[in-house]
Amino acid sequence: MDGIEHYWIWLILGLALAVLEMLVPGVYLIWLAAAAIVIAAITFVSGPPLAVQVIAFVSLALVFAFSAKRWLRERPIESTDPLLNNRGGRLVGETALVTTAIESGSGRVRVGDSEWIARGPDAAAGERVRITGNSGAELLVEPIARLTAEAPDEA
Repeated sequence: MDGIEHYWIWLILGLALAVLEMLVPGVYLIWLAAAAIVIAAITFVSGPPLAVQVIAFVSLALVFAFSAKRWLRERPIESTDPLLNNRGGRLVGETALVTTAIESGSGRVRVGDSEWIARGPDAAAGERVRITGNSGAELLVEPIARLTAEAPDEA
């Protein structure tokens, strides 16, 4: 098989990689698909030896992938919900009930139907605290200032 017929292999490989890109998560296979399609076009026009085709494919794939990585780093895709996978971050501003007293900066709080490790100033069990942030799976809390008109919350 001479070089002019190899373009079919590169074209099929490029299309297969493009289809796989749609089936698997991530944005990696599309750059390999683009490189394979470019090599298919080059092979169709000039028909270089197979070794040159493979070297060109690897080189183009690397150039495309690193260029895309740099381009996406400078222009990140912004989410409409940046806290989608940050459960602790979604709780900032909420109130929680201390279930295990916060002593020496550590304790447990109940938010909704789940308990979290809490870090913050000392607070007795049964007190209400406000969530001010999170550090991994730990919530950062502070005591709620007592107001005279504040109605007691139910847990």
